[in-house]
Amino acid sequence: MKKNWLVLSLFMGCVVSMTAQNADNDPEIMKVNGKSIKKSEFEYIYNKNNQQQIDHKSLDEYVVLFKNYKLKVAEAEAHKIDTTRAFQTELAGYRKQLAKPYLVDTSVDDKLAQEAYDRLKEEIKVSHILFNVNPGSSVEEKEKVHGRALEVLNKIRNGADFNKMADEYSEDPSVRQNHGNLGYITGFRTVYPFEMAAYQTPVGSVSEPVETQFGYHLVKVWDRRPSRGEILTAHIMIMTSPEDTPDQAKAKEAKIKEIYQEVIQGGDFAKIAREKSEDTGSAQKGGEMPWISTGRIVPEYEEAAFALKNVGDISQPIKTAYGWHIIRLLDKRALKPYDEMKPLIMRTIARDERGTLGQKVLIGKLKKEYHFTINETAKERLNSLISTAYPTDSLYLATIANDRLPLFTLDGEIYKISDFAQDAMGMRRSVRNASAKMMLDLMLDAYVNKTVLNYEDSQLERKYPDFRNLMNEYRDGMLLFEISNQEVWDKASKDEVGLAEYFKKNKKKYRWDEPKYKGFVVKCSSKEIAKQVKKRIKTLPIDSVVMYVNKEFNNDTLKQVRIERGLFVKGDNEIVDKLAFKIGEKPVDSKFPVIFVSGKMLKKGPQVYTDIRGQVTADYQNYLEEKWVEQLNLKYPVEIHEDVLKTVKKD
Repeated sequence: MKKNWLVLSLFMGCVVSMTAQNADNDPEIMKVNGKSIKKSEFEYIYNKNNQQQIDHKSLDEYVVLFKNYKLKVAEAEAHKIDTTRAFQTELAGYRKQLAKPYLVDTSVDDKLAQEAYDRLKEEIKVSHILFNVNPGSSVEEKEKVHGRALEVLNKIRNGADFNKMADEYSEDPSVRQNHGNLGYITGFRTVYPFEMAAYQTPVGSVSEPVETQFGYHLVKVWDRRPSRGEILTAHIMIMTSPEDTPDQAKAKEAKIKEIYQEVIQGGDFAKIAREKSEDTGSAQKGGEMPWISTGRIVPEYEEAAFALKNVGDISQPIKTAYGWHIIRLLDKRALKPYDEMKPLIMRTIARDERGTLGQKVLIGKLKKEYHFTINETAKERLNSLISTAYPTDSLYLATIANDRLPLFTLDGEIYKISDFAQDAMGMRRSVRNASAKMMLDLMLDAYVNKTVLNYEDSQLERKYPDFRNLMNEYRDGMLLFEISNQEVWDKASKDEVGLAEYFKKNKKKYRWDEPKYKGFVVKCSSKEIAKQVKKRIKTLPIDSVVMYVNKEFNNDTLKQVRIERGLFVKGDNEIVDKLAFKIGEKPVDSKFPVIFVSGKMLKKGPQVYTDIRGQVTADYQNYLEEKWVEQLNLKYPVEIHEDVLKTVKKD
C-alpha cells in the first residue's frame, strides 16, 4: 500500500493518551451508509485539525468536510479495498507499533530511565566474590550455593579480609588477576541485579548475596565519586605479548620511549601515530580512539587518560595487558542532560534485564483487573506427568493435547490445558540444564503472560478512545488515499482527452498579463553544429526534441550542445531575454559560444493545456473531486445527530 496519503490528510496525528473511557459516554454523532461514527472520533479529529491548521474551520464547516471524508471511505469499502492482503498487512503493522506503549507500564520505564541516569552521574569502586550457579539448577542446589555465600559473608563481617576471601572462594576466573576488584563501575556496566546491589550498599560495607545469571555475588563497595564524564583520546601503541622474551620486551619498551621523546620534542602526534602505532584501527585516524567513560577501557589506560588535565596534554608511556601506550587528550565533556540522554537510555534498558520490568508490572495489574485465577488441580496434573516425560517432549505434549481441564480463567474466559499444549508445541525449546519442573514453570509463565497481553491487546480499541481513533484515522486515511487515487488523481493525470476538454472550456482563466516565450533554448559548440541542430529540431516531434538532440550530438566524452525546453517570462533566462524579448546582454560561454532559440511568443495565454500541464491537471483534479463528492452524497445515506453535535467541545 502507498504511504503518501499522509501528505493530503488533515486527519493524522500521533498524540497518545492512555485514559480509558466508558463507551456509554460516547454517543453516536453521525451515521454514513449505515456505519456508526462516535462523538469521540469526530471531536478528536475536529480539535486536532484546528490545532494543526492556520485556517480554522467552524463546526458547521467541519461537519461538511468530515461527512465527505467518510463518504469517500464508504466508497473505498464498497470497492473492497479494505479486504486486500496489502491493505490488511500494512494496517496490522501500524497497529502493532501503535499498541506497544499500551502493553507496558510506561511509568516503570520512566522511573528506570531516571534511575539509570542518576547512576550514570556517580561511579562506584567495587569488588565481588562469585559463587557459580549452573543454569537449570534445582531450588535445592541454588539454596546450597546461597548457603555457602552466607558462610563467607559471615566470615567477612567477623573480620576476615575481603580480598583474601575473594582469592580463596571466588569462582570468577578473573580473580587470579584482580583479586575480585572490578574497579569503578557506573550504570549499565554490569548486569542489573549486580548494579542494584552496588548502588544500594554503603561505602565500606558488603552486600547480602545477590543473584544474577552467573550465580550469587557478595559485593563490597570501596568508594563513590561523581562521574568524570567522557574523554576523547588518541594513542600511539606498541603491542606486547605474554610470549615475548625478555629481550623482546626490552626492545619494545625502548621503542615506545624513543617515540615518546619524538613526540614531546614537538613531533606531529597524528603523523607519528599513523606511521608507528601498531593499533592499525586507530593509527589510520591519527591514533584517535572512541569517546570513553569509566569502565569502557582497560583500567591502566583509563586512569592515565583521565589524569590528563588539559586538551593537548600527553602521558608518559604506560603499560597495559595489550602493550605500551602514549596517550594524548583531544577533548572532554560532562554527562549530557537527562532529556538528551533519555532516548539512548531507553534503548539500552530495552536490551537488558530492565527491559521486561514495565511489561511484568503491567501483567500483574492486568491479572487483577481481569480477575485471573489459576486452577491448582490442573497444575498438579501437569506436574504429575513430568516424572515420565520432559515438558517439551512430543510424548508429554501429546498426552495433554486433548485435556479439556480448565487451566486458568481471565476476564471470565476459560483457558484449558489443551490450549497450553497447543501453544507449547510452538516453543519446543529447553533452557539448558533446566529441570523438568523448572521448564514446566517457565512454559506456564510464558503462556499465561502471552495470553494476558494478547487479551489486553484485543481490548485496546474498547478501553482507549485515543487508540481507537488513531486506528480509525490511519485505516480511513489509507482507504481515502487509494480511492482518491483511483477516482481523481490517477484518472486526472492520465485522462488526456478530459484535460484537453477541460482546458478548452476554461481557457479564459489561464490568460496572462505578460507574454511568454514557448520553445527551446540552445547553446552549441560551433556554428556548424548549430546549423545541424536547427535542421534536426524541425524534423522531430516537439516532445522528443531534447532527448534526440542530446542523444545525437552528445556522448560521455564529447558535449556539443546544451538544450532546454520551457515556457519563459522576462528574467527567466538570459538567452531568451536577449533573443526573444530583445533585452539585456548576450551571455558569454566559451565552451558553447553559438546560441539560438526555437519557438514562438505567446502574448495572451497558452496554446494547449500541455503548456501549463501542472496547473490544468490540478484544476481538473479539483473539478473531478467536486463531481465525485456530489455523486457520493446522492449514493450513500447520511444521518447527523444535531443534538449530539451541539455537545462537541472545542479545545
